Order: sequence, then structure tokens, then C-alpha cells
Amino acid sequence: MNYKYRLALAAVVVTTITACSGGTDSRRQAAQDFNYLNTPSLESWTLPAGAQPFSNTNYAIPQRVYQGEVGTKVDIRPPLQVLELIPGVTSAIDQQGVTLFMPSSNGLMKIWRVTQQLITDNKVGIVKQSADRIDTDWVSWTNDDEDTKISTRYTIAKSPNINSYRITLTDWRENGEVKPVSADNKRRYSILMTNLVMSKYDNMAREQARLAAAEQLKNIPVVMGTDRSGLPIIIARAPYDDMWERLPIMLQKLGFTVEDRNRSQGLIEVKYRQPDDAFWTQLGTKPMNLTNDKYRILVGDLGNRTSLNITDNEGKPVTVSVLDSIAPVFGAAFAK
Repeated sequence: MNYKYRLALAAVVVTTITACSGGTDSRRQAAQDFNYLNTPSLESWTLPAGAQPFSNTNYAIPQRVYQGEVGTKVDIRPPLQVLELIPGVTSAIDQQGVTLFMPSSNGLMKIWRVTQQLITDNKVGIVKQSADRIDTDWVSWTNDDEDTKISTRYTIAKSPNINSYRITLTDWRENGEVKPVSADNKRRYSILMTNLVMSKYDNMAREQARLAAAEQLKNIPVVMGTDRSGLPIIIARAPYDDMWERLPIMLQKLGFTVEDRNRSQGLIEVKYRQPDDAFWTQLGTKPMNLTNDKYRILVGDLGNRTSLNITDNEGKPVTVSVLDSIAPVFGAAFAK
């Protein structure tokens, strides 16, 4: 079952996950009836006249008071788990909140900056703040699984001496009224807030990795070479995976339309339409000796390099002179 959570303050949405259909009760309560609540209490067995008493402890019911909800108050939703989105991080959940143990002081500072950014981006109020602690104001949650409007306040703290990061739910409010928070709700909403921070951290890390990869793919040396059979090919000094992701964007800049791609075969089918003279002047190269037609680009993995070969619409390799005209153009396009 997927749930829909939205952290909202001043109508600002942090995250949205599609919810199950149906009302609040259908997501929180069991589908069957609760007739078991009307079960008569157990009574002591009365022996018939003349019967001999018999005792067997195998079926004895322990005499104790069991804690927990019954009936409609039983919450059937699966417990939330802390998302494992940061490499090397371990988590510990207790009755008060969630603690993350970071692998290094650098990782601790990163997640602290992510937390500050999350609070700023979503205009979450701050009651008190120090170098190692943030006490938030009320954070409103719009949750399709709840039949009341939930607001929470948190204490978020870091301990540089042990590289730990902790989120603790401190206050609970339903429909604007402050109430005691149950252990289940404290756990659920502490984990929910932790997962928002983890997701923000993961998104920022992915974006930084994307930008770093794009930077590395600039100024890729593109030269002429030969394959194992001695046939001419274009060689780009970049890994296959990076080239495979970058090639479609570069090809579109040069007048190619990508019509199909097959990664397992290393095949890209394109249609070429030559740009005007102004384009080549701006790129700083001579035009490629290609006619307006369909072509196939064969991409090969050479370890830390990638081979590129081009065949025409009939499957015949283009000539060496055509490849010679393409190599400098590809190199200039990668540098843009």
C-alpha cells in the first residue's frame, strides 16, 4: 500500500506519494467486523456432580493484563522504516525519535546543511537554534490516512563527537489542539520527517553527481583510430556508460533526430538533416560530409574509451573521409 504524505506550511508541499483509494477508515482499520469485542468473558468451569477434577496446563491461559488497542482503534498500516538512501549510514529508532549515525564528520555536516535547506525551502518556522540544535515551530501534515489535521514540532540535533544526527518529535497537535502523542504516532512521524531529510539529501547528491559527470564529459578528446580488424573508427576518450547517456543530447545539437536506441546492442538509429551555415560558423568547424538521410551509430565499449562507427541506411560503413569530417565535429559538440 502506498500512502500520500505532504509536509505543508503556508501551503508549501515537500513531497507527494500517491495514496490508496478509499476513505480514511479503509486505510487504518481492518476490513472485517469487530464482533469479537462482544465475546462473553471466560467463566470458571463447574464440575458436574460426581466428576473427578482434571488439570492440564497445556491449554492454560496466562492471567495478565495485555496492553494495546482493540477494535476500530487498531492501526493496520505497516510501520514506516527509515529509508536507506545515504551510503554508510546506520539508524536507530527508539520511543523518542530517530538517530542516524554518519560515517564521517563530513557526512554529518552535509546532512545538517540539507536539513537547514529543507527548513528554508519550505518556510518552516524555527523557535530556537544553535550550532548543533534546531527546535522547529509547528509543521502541518496533510495525510490521507488521518481523519484529523496533524501538526508536529521537532528537535533536530547533531553530536559532532560521535557523528550522530537525531530527530525527536516534541509536540503533537490535532485540529489545532495540543494533545499527548501516542508511541505509534511519535515513531511514525519521527521516521516520516527523517525520510524527508534523507530524500532531500539523496536528491541533492544525485544532482551534484549529474553536474560533476556533465563537467567531466566536457572537452572529450575525439580522434580517429582503428578497430581490431584495422577498420577506421572514431574513438572518444570517455567510458561507455557516460557516452551512452551523453550521445543523444550531443547528436540532437548537430542536426540528428534519434529514432531508436538499443543499449544491449550499442545501436543508435538516427535521421540527419544538415544545419545551416550559421550553425557551423558558431560551432567553429567545417560541416560533416553527411547527406540528409538515416544512419546507424554503433557504440562500442573499450574500457575507459568508447568507439563510434557509422553505417548508412543500407548498413554499409561510411567512408574514411566521412569519418574524418565527423570526428572534429563530435569533439567540438562535446565541448559545448
